[in-house]
Amino acid sequence: MAALDIAGYVAAIKEHAIEHRFHVHDERHFVETYSMRQTFEVDLHPENACGEPLDLHLALEVDPRVVLDFDEHVTSLPNGGAPDDAYHLPLFFRWGLPPLADPPDLLILATEVAGVGGVELPLEVSGTDSNAAVADGPVRRLSIVGEVTLSLAEVFSGGQPLCDVLDRSHDVSDFLLERGEAWGWR
Repeated sequence: MAALDIAGYVAAIKEHAIEHRFHVHDERHFVETYSMRQTFEVDLHPENACGEPLDLHLALEVDPRVVLDFDEHVTSLPNGGAPDDAYHLPLFFRWGLPPLADPPDLLILATEVAGVGGVELPLEVSGTDSNAAVADGPVRRLSIVGEVTLSLAEVFSGGQPLCDVLDRSHDVSDFLLERGEAWGWR
């Protein structure tokens, strides 16, 4: 019997996201057959952004070796013993924006969005320019990624509710929605 119900924890994250004014669109669960790595994905956006071209994608990447090591550690604990905080899984928040006609300066955007995400949700900003045809000018797409480390010991003990992280991710979404029209998303 596994010490943690990862799928149940992802369902709890979805319910918690709804409490934090998000609308859940879709969810997926992938299992890599060779390594047994798993990814739980959830697509969502702020409730006030239905029909807007902003997507937020949550992804919990599960390394089976970490989960199995944690299970072994928990079974070796004496009754009532608390597990060590040495087992972690990454939870990613990825914002995707449509092509932008007038994209912002990446350095300025990175500093602005870092202030919105704060220490609860460290963010990385990147841009990709592409040309559909030689005669066309480049089209820039922005990508913003935040990563939070989930402590399996905290999840096991019923902690790690992610309230601050979900609030910050909502703030980042609102920030992007406010500026999106000025950037001319198509």
